[in-house]
Amino acid sequence: MKVLTFSGSSPAQALKKAQQSVGEEAMLIETKEIRKKSLTQSALYEIIVGIDDEIVAALEVKERKKAKEAMAPVAKSSADVLYNISEAARQISKIAEVTELETDFEPAYDASRVVARVKEKSTDPIEFKEIKDEISKLGDKVKLIQNMFWDERSDKMGNIHIPPEFSEIYKLTLESGMNAAHIEAIMALTLEHMPLKMRENSQTVKRYFQVLLRKMVPVRMETMPKTGAKKVIMLVGPTGVGKTTSIAKLAARYSFMMEKKYKVGLIVLDTYRIGAVEQLMQYARMMKLGIETVVDPPEFASALNAMSYCDYILIDTMGSSPYDKEKITKIYECLQNNTTNMSIDTVLVMPSSIKYEDLKATYDNFEPLGIDTMMFTKLDETRGFGNIFSLMYETSKPISYFSVGQEVPEDLVVASSDYLIDCMLNGFTKEKK
Repeated sequence: MKVLTFSGSSPAQALKKAQQSVGEEAMLIETKEIRKKSLTQSALYEIIVGIDDEIVAALEVKERKKAKEAMAPVAKSSADVLYNISEAARQISKIAEVTELETDFEPAYDASRVVARVKEKSTDPIEFKEIKDEISKLGDKVKLIQNMFWDERSDKMGNIHIPPEFSEIYKLTLESGMNAAHIEAIMALTLEHMPLKMRENSQTVKRYFQVLLRKMVPVRMETMPKTGAKKVIMLVGPTGVGKTTSIAKLAARYSFMMEKKYKVGLIVLDTYRIGAVEQLMQYARMMKLGIETVVDPPEFASALNAMSYCDYILIDTMGSSPYDKEKITKIYECLQNNTTNMSIDTVLVMPSSIKYEDLKATYDNFEPLGIDTMMFTKLDETRGFGNIFSLMYETSKPISYFSVGQEVPEDLVVASSDYLIDCMLNGFTKEKK
């Protein structure tokens, strides 16, 4: 027989410890009071129990089995993931001495609240820093485990294994509308070249991706016309994307908002839509700008020459379905009839609120016009900007401007890679980054 000793603040508590440790089969041999209760300390009792050797052997086998199971790899099932979340939350509670912390599928984890409680209880700066670092790591584990609850491609994308630290950025880019093939290509390059030290948590991965994606966005810097030179900008694109309003914003910007007030002239090719012509003429009267209309392609060169006194010449074209070859051909014929020495910068205007496949189809059909840069409108009407990034990635054409609302001239932003990627990963804002 094996004899064991257990203690507690009462005989009942000591007996309960014995039963939890060796089971109900333990035989009580002796109970004695070790310390009497006083004003400054509780009482202490000790019990001695005996247990048969056969039961001891069975308990030892059971303990070895538990230890072996603990060493086995945890299966990647939803039940195990929920267990891991709960375990991480319990560790956070233990470190912070917090007694209540939700541990459901989406735990109510507030790192700042936990750290504040730890700070109240810890006076050693070194100890506090260590605890804070540990809480940060555990919080990130909870986040990573949650992000593993994506679709069946949570651990693999094509033939690429995605570490859990990358799950958040993968979800962000996919939900932003970025083309899946582009995400896969960028992920593959990142996994190949990203330093292992930077993969420690999802936040460092996100910061790395922000820098990487910014470098991948081509942007046309805004430059002013040289002395004696002209800048001719033609806006082309589908119907209803806001070309006329964008022309007005650009005209106001160049006429009134730059360090130098430039002379601006307007040319209208959109004679099919009387409303569009009247709208632009109204803007021209308000800003006291010259305006010319072109009905047939041979008149185009004459209109350009009539505006030769201007620093900027802005051309509004007829809106066209990307699949209306006839109207696109008429714009092309106007360009062919440019017999002046003025070069024309062709800007494709597209809405940011349509999916990548539609943006790409629009680009492909207007590309014969010789697209120089792109301008995106309606940024205030969408919450996904990955489609714009994918078009840049696919075509390598730079962006020149973003239109972020209807106000003239305020809602025009000079394009920057920082602005686009911040909108894509952190949400839309009208403020320029």
